[in-house]
Amino acid sequence: MNPSPHILFVTGEYPPMEGGVGAYTFELAKALRNQGAKVSVLTSVAASGPAVADISVYPVVERWRPAIWRSVPELAREIGADWIHVQYQTAAFGMNPAINFAPQRWRRAVGDRVGLAWTYHDLLVPYLFPKAGERLRRWVTERPLHTANLTIVTNQADYMTLASKAGDRKERLVKIPIGSNITGVELTPEERAARRASLGYGPDDVVLAYFGFLNRSKGGLTLVRAVHRLAEDRDAIRLLMIGERVGASDPTNYAYLQEVETLIRELGLADRVQWTGRLSDEEVATALNACDVLLMPYEDGASLRRGTLMAGLANGCAIVTTTPQTPTPELVDERDLMVAAPGNDKALATVTNRLLSLPALAAKLRRNARERSRQFSWAGIAARHLEVYGKLKIED
Repeated sequence: MNPSPHILFVTGEYPPMEGGVGAYTFELAKALRNQGAKVSVLTSVAASGPAVADISVYPVVERWRPAIWRSVPELAREIGADWIHVQYQTAAFGMNPAINFAPQRWRRAVGDRVGLAWTYHDLLVPYLFPKAGERLRRWVTERPLHTANLTIVTNQADYMTLASKAGDRKERLVKIPIGSNITGVELTPEERAARRASLGYGPDDVVLAYFGFLNRSKGGLTLVRAVHRLAEDRDAIRLLMIGERVGASDPTNYAYLQEVETLIRELGLADRVQWTGRLSDEEVATALNACDVLLMPYEDGASLRRGTLMAGLANGCAIVTTTPQTPTPELVDERDLMVAAPGNDKALATVTNRLLSLPALAAKLRRNARERSRQFSWAGIAARHLEVYGKLKIED
């Protein structure tokens, strides 16, 4: 294999668009470039923005329709790509199944000259047509597993789901965890106090935080109800909502945001809740350092595919999240974070209240969070990609 391969990423979102997959692709592209690879990115027209040195960006796709079956291999040949690599999340591609059938079409066009890789950022099924059954939608979602040269998942749950269906292609299925899109920083006590003051908090305020876009899978309603329970016993409770309220990909997020905002008003929490709006990565990192507890009540359980969780670890947060659906040996309850049952605001409040009452435990979680985050460095993630690119291209 070429020791410095040229990878063409295909992604439905990319900075300056807001979204975790776009941020992931950007960080991975930079890390691959730093290790000698050449990287190009084909993405949506909405991603038009300033170029980044040594990364060629083609923000030309208006809609992810079957036209990509022809245009993507044409671009790959034009720029001399060694790999076409899709960063897949169904909402980022407008829930259009054309992308799911693209690898088998592209193989006809590029033959063995170009490798085809596919990263699943989740396994959510696309919209097909009214009354399309779950079985058909699942078949469409999993189609790239059987047609790409390489399939990557970011967490154990998705690996187990696809491994059971991969058959003789299981050796082409690889787990590579994501990293934090927010660089970890560590504030001095004086810097932390100054950052809290800049956000309007005093030394006696108990600052709970949430980071990331709101959508139904992230447990915003559970979060608000748990904060209400805590506020009944602790008058100093405050909730800091860090970052933009919704992302660019999924229009249903706006409806969910309205539900969360309505509940905040109904429970009389408006004076306790602060929304930061969009922040720079550095401002996000310092805000995470300024909080007392980071609450991330994912409805589907904590997972290594969650960039928001990774950001909390990288910035040494005392984290309360929800029990993973599948074993996650990299993170241990009460060593690296604390967990509560998903969708259970009473359990979330109980665990959080216990953590607030045990400062020594909170300090341990903060130390261990930083330590665990080191295993998810972008340099290591890029090196693993280059390893599997080389191995599978040689085998082909």
